[in-house]
Amino acid sequence: MAAPWLENLSESLGSSEPAIRLILSILVGYPFALIYRRFLFHQSATVIHLFHTFSGLALATFNFAGSQIYHSVVCILIQFLMLRLMGRTVTGILSSFSFQMFYLLAGYYYTATEEYDIKWTMPHCVLTLKLIGLAFDYYDGGKEPTEVSAQHKSAALPSVPSLLEVFGFSYFYGGFLVGPQFTLRSYQRLVARELSDRPGKPPNSVVPAVKRFSLGFFFLVIFAIFSPHYQESYYLTDEYDAQPFWYRCVFIMIWAKIILYKYVCCWLIAEGVCILTGLGYNGLKDGEPQWDACANMKVWLFETTPLFGGTISSFNINTNAWAARQVFKRLKFLGNKTLSHLSTLFFLGIWHGLHSGYFICFSMEFFIITVERQYQALVKDSPMLSNLVNGPLYPVLYLVQQFFHWLFMGYSLVPFCIFTYENWLKVYYSVYFCGHVFFLVAFLIAPYLRKALVPKKERSPHKQD
Repeated sequence: MAAPWLENLSESLGSSEPAIRLILSILVGYPFALIYRRFLFHQSATVIHLFHTFSGLALATFNFAGSQIYHSVVCILIQFLMLRLMGRTVTGILSSFSFQMFYLLAGYYYTATEEYDIKWTMPHCVLTLKLIGLAFDYYDGGKEPTEVSAQHKSAALPSVPSLLEVFGFSYFYGGFLVGPQFTLRSYQRLVARELSDRPGKPPNSVVPAVKRFSLGFFFLVIFAIFSPHYQESYYLTDEYDAQPFWYRCVFIMIWAKIILYKYVCCWLIAEGVCILTGLGYNGLKDGEPQWDACANMKVWLFETTPLFGGTISSFNINTNAWAARQVFKRLKFLGNKTLSHLSTLFFLGIWHGLHSGYFICFSMEFFIITVERQYQALVKDSPMLSNLVNGPLYPVLYLVQQFFHWLFMGYSLVPFCIFTYENWLKVYYSVYFCGHVFFLVAFLIAPYLRKALVPKKERSPHKQD
């Protein structure tokens, strides 16, 4: 039953009650982190695991109906049993991957609607990656050091974790609801008081945490102010269809920027919680402590890059790193980077949900990045184009590039946000499939532009990859 104060708050802010519950739950991570620093930092691992477990369960109870909590508990228990009973085996890996993904997809199937709803599957998709990664890391811990890559070695587990440890790792309040992803090895180091710039003492991380919180709150305010004017539901109205083509395109461009701030603010605020506890500690660089171990956003790059690849590199960093480490790198046996890349994007698509829009979005990402890399190589190899982009006209070119960058970012995000086939197809018809046409034409003419603009000595096969 909804609390009256929550109903009043959601009405006054013009937001849904589940969204208000979510943002309050992320914010309450800060007092939890302060309690940990002040009273629990020097306590035993058992006490810390219990605190993390029950605080995470409290957040789950606050956000979701009581019966929905058992989904995460069941998956954690079964994952622990698979670690214990199957050991460091390929069977254990395949069983863990299959069970966790099947459970998540079944949840998507039985709770699916035509809109994005905040329900138990939202934190469960974060948990699914944690538990699959746990199985991989435990498997890596049984290999010879020479058989494990440096990237996998840092997360490898030398021994099977305890059940309480897995619960604490899974329900840690700094990452349970919206991420970021982190390994059990990092969590173990946190509990062992190793993640601090002051050995044996709570980290000197209050100021860095406040900075990330402030930045996240800034984007939250922007989203709260502008999102009511840029709703994806507007795409499906007759009013949108009646607008001129240029207006429809500009709306897509501005909407894309605003809608992504929804994720940016949540990740930045959650990152601040991780920094406050110490989980965000990433060692020293030039004698200065680094607090970006849990960074899910590179804000400056996100705001300034004119490249699609730059936006992808700056956004949802830890999830992308997880996919690269646990999916892309482990598909090395395929012997084909393109196939590994496509497989990774397919995994990310199905991990997000069963709606067709997710797969359209990630297929567009692959196509756009492929074309962008072709043209980056073309500019690099062509003296005329290199002089042009490094000359006095660059500010103008930058603005033009940013316009097309965010227009087609929005174009790709449309199916991601409105999910169903009939809805995103309607929007694409309204803008004449301009994104597909633009990049298809760019892809087809790239070889001819290379032939015309690149001197013969620069034309080598690897330049056109």
